[in-house]
Amino acid sequence: MDSLAKTLSKYQLNAKKSLGQHFILDPSLCSKIVRSAGSLDQFTVIEIGPGIGGLTRALLQNGAKRVVAVERDKRCLQALNEISTIWPGRLKIIIGDALNTDLSKNIVGPIKIISNLPYNIGTALLLEWLKTPHRFFSLTLMFQKEVATRILASPGKKDYGRLSVMAQWCCYTNHLFDINPTAFTPPPKVNSSLIQLTPREVPIFPTDRDSLEKVTLAAFGHRRKMLRTNFKNIFEYPEILLRENGIDPTARAETLTIEQFCKLSRQLSQTIDP
Repeated sequence: MDSLAKTLSKYQLNAKKSLGQHFILDPSLCSKIVRSAGSLDQFTVIEIGPGIGGLTRALLQNGAKRVVAVERDKRCLQALNEISTIWPGRLKIIIGDALNTDLSKNIVGPIKIISNLPYNIGTALLLEWLKTPHRFFSLTLMFQKEVATRILASPGKKDYGRLSVMAQWCCYTNHLFDINPTAFTPPPKVNSSLIQLTPREVPIFPTDRDSLEKVTLAAFGHRRKMLRTNFKNIFEYPEILLRENGIDPTARAETLTIEQFCKLSRQLSQTIDP
């Protein structure tokens, strides 16, 4: 096949800022990303935003049983079709918005997600996947480094927030490696990080997702405010509740552990559905 740089030039595929596009043209980096996800020969791999197909090629070269690539930019279709002809029957291309596509609905067998996610929808996609993490064997994802840091952050850190709690509640999270802006075309203004999320068999602490989402949304909605203030809209007597749970009502959300958030969310659930 043509090199990725030649493919980019041939189809005049300038990256669109509105789509959060940053293409990787280095085959060795694409291969490194794919190898980080482990063996692929028994898996269907979902890729979001393949662009000109650098990572797509590496997925197929490294033995992915099947790749389902979702691309919103119709300009990329010719480049992706070229890849499909080299590996017939192993690449399915979906032109559409990944946020509005049920990616695992018609897929039989185990699924891995491996993606250089478009910067503008990466967080939204992850939050959607975390609603049904059991559908996936693992998620190997590239984010802006600041987003990855938020996902991996522990209590007490300035980056710890709702995304940290929701991800770590249902998944093991692991930082793989950072990627310099010069690896991309065009280079983004920030560093990127590749991380891996592996769904837990059961969440780390018992509670239901809806209640946990409500509690974390309220807690982190105004990070600089005290918990007793942030919880006024979801608990009738937040100060009393917090004290009963050994939590200082004047504390802020980033000081609470995931276990404490889960305990509060169980109590919210009992309040809504006694």
